[in-house]
Amino acid sequence: MRLSFPLLPIAAVSAAVLAGCAAPSDTAASSSTRLERIRHVVVIYAENHSFDNMYGLFPGANGISQATPEQKTQLDHDGKPLTELITFGSNGKPDERFPRMPNAPFRIDAPPVNRPPTTIVPSPVHNFYHNQEQINGGKNNLFAAMSNVGGWTMGHYDGSQFKMWQWAKDYTLADNFFMGAFGGSYLNHQYLICACAPRHESAPATMRARLDANGKLEKMPDSPSANVGAVKLYSSGLGGQVTPDGYSINTAQPPYQPSGITPQPNGPRTLVNPQGAKIGSLDSGEPVPPQTATTIGDTLSAKGVSWAWYAGGYNLALTDGMQAPEAKRNVIYHRGDGSPNFQPHHQPFNYFARFAPGTEARAQHLRDGEDFLQAIDKGTLPAVSFYKPAGVNTQHPSYTDIMTGDVHINDLLNRLKASPQWKDMLVVVTYDENGGYWDHVPPPSGPGWGDRFGPGSRIPTILVGPYVKKGAIDSTPMDTTSILKFITRRFGLQPLPGVREKMGDLTSALN
Repeated sequence: MRLSFPLLPIAAVSAAVLAGCAAPSDTAASSSTRLERIRHVVVIYAENHSFDNMYGLFPGANGISQATPEQKTQLDHDGKPLTELITFGSNGKPDERFPRMPNAPFRIDAPPVNRPPTTIVPSPVHNFYHNQEQINGGKNNLFAAMSNVGGWTMGHYDGSQFKMWQWAKDYTLADNFFMGAFGGSYLNHQYLICACAPRHESAPATMRARLDANGKLEKMPDSPSANVGAVKLYSSGLGGQVTPDGYSINTAQPPYQPSGITPQPNGPRTLVNPQGAKIGSLDSGEPVPPQTATTIGDTLSAKGVSWAWYAGGYNLALTDGMQAPEAKRNVIYHRGDGSPNFQPHHQPFNYFARFAPGTEARAQHLRDGEDFLQAIDKGTLPAVSFYKPAGVNTQHPSYTDIMTGDVHINDLLNRLKASPQWKDMLVVVTYDENGGYWDHVPPPSGPGWGDRFGPGSRIPTILVGPYVKKGAIDSTPMDTTSILKFITRRFGLQPLPGVREKMGDLTSALN
């Protein structure tokens, strides 16, 4: 069954067109009744895949077959079509492990590439300004040119081999759902809880993006053609973390443990070194100052609604982070040897002063992933649960594979379905961002639809629960802030200012 809501046009999207696509309103009574049935909301937040990358072949969805030739054909920096798609390695040069491909979308898990979803694959750069330039006003034809891995961005999978594909078939797949902010995981996690970009006014020049006269990332003089090598930018590595006017937009570390920055040698072990630290071979830059913006946690607490942020590996990472600076870390950003590969920049509440170490709010609301599993089984989940898998289970390219996370999320859904609380539950399985992978649908833009921070590219989202439409595809325009909009509406909360007025609120997927 497909909802009657029309698909967005795949040319550049105007606010006028989107306004004409608004879902029909329900009567106040029926809408209220639908909402009141949902007493428990669970958000499962996976990592780094575009809709086309994972669900571009889903029957009946707005997939790759609906992309225009202009959207499929990737351009060089001079505006001319690339002669072929080349995957670049860490040195920015062609990686001969991967075949050269025609300038078009291609299957990662089929000949001649032959990388099944059990394989760890390259991770395309997924940063704030990169994403804006790749979208190119809705043409979506600069993904290869503005990526560290070049043509790899155009790859996709036959998702029918995923366990989650079956959940999408059984319940509702949202095929018009966009990541809340341009760029990467860090900023989109912030958008999940506050629909806002953190402030970092004190950031040094080394952390600020270097832009040209057109507001795009400034390229180095020897930056090559995308037919030859990966783009070279002044804002490279962990640089470009902060906008020229002080918004923190790309991966930066929290001021509290667990963090990628170690404690000071003689300072409190719960805090980080304010001067930063090395993360591998890169300088972390300064930690983000403690934030004070209003979060969905604040509005839930103000209304007396129970909630928690559950994170896989949190307790282990907290212990790991509070070691002496010279101690070897085996959990935070550590891969292999059974480590959960905990990612501190995926823990958005840990950036906020209200949830600082020692506060009651931190103890009550920031919990370990094992607590989530126990609460599912006991039927003691709070009204709103956010669950962040440990790095090994997030499906993030470069440090884990897709199938490990697919099995993990499938197991979670089966566990939730067996829970005593299933009868009044809504589960949202979504992704933080596109991971730098191509998607053909233009993000909505214009007043009420977008702003300077987003939305970015389209991401997979599956809605599951006893009151969710079965076997449906929902094409209502939505983004990450739609989750906040639903929670706010359901529990009668104070609205967050960054939530986008014209985006859907998930209710179109309910019976």
